[in-house]
Amino acid sequence: MKYQCLMIDDDQTIAENTAEYFNMFDVKTAFVTSYADAVAFLENNQVSLLLLDINLGEQSGFALCRQIRQQYDMPILFISARTSEDDILMALHIGGDDYITKPYTLSILLAKVQAILSRYEKAAETAGAVSAGAFSERSPALVKGGVIRISCGMELDMNQRKLCKNGELIPLKTMEYKTLLYLLENRGRVVTKNAFMQNVWEDAYIGEGTIAVHIRHLREKVESDPNAPKLIRTVWGVGYIMENGED
Repeated sequence: MKYQCLMIDDDQTIAENTAEYFNMFDVKTAFVTSYADAVAFLENNQVSLLLLDINLGEQSGFALCRQIRQQYDMPILFISARTSEDDILMALHIGGDDYITKPYTLSILLAKVQAILSRYEKAAETAGAVSAGAFSERSPALVKGGVIRISCGMELDMNQRKLCKNGELIPLKTMEYKTLLYLLENRGRVVTKNAFMQNVWEDAYIGEGTIAVHIRHLREKVESDPNAPKLIRTVWGVGYIMENGED
């Protein structure tokens, strides 16, 4: 069964009330209250977005997020009463797309979820519609059969939207794919943070921190050493540049 949202919170009252409110506004939502129930639900249903609490009884929402990211690609919004900077950075680093503190207002949370669902659905459609032919007109030497050469031993397969690195196919999240493709389209030129906001996320209100987190995740997949990047370089105070990657 398809759901737009899954609420994962060990407080059944909060989880149930949030799901009920979302359903009133035609955002099809279910809820579970444990780590095991969340895993089972995702195995048997299709979900577009997760609302995930950090505290899940004796288990951790951080651990659940890591497990989910190994198998699924959907926005994950952490929801927690914990407000420390370490918790927020951890949530974003392991694959969270946003961090919302409790208590929250249901109407505001709903508006945020609706906006994210709309943005990601549009991003998926746009990414799927990108054709190798359109890219090859701009960079004919780089594209062959829907595959873009990034560097020696590494290519972007536009048909599967996966990274091929030394023969291994590595899945890319929707925004990772769009970010990498946009960098390749502008290879050798500095891409400003504003350009990312307008052309990748198509949302001027996305924070710079969100861009930095996605760039970091992308570097973990394309760079030999993500802490010393040679392909996706930072231009401090401006944005990022994709180098030629010739070995």
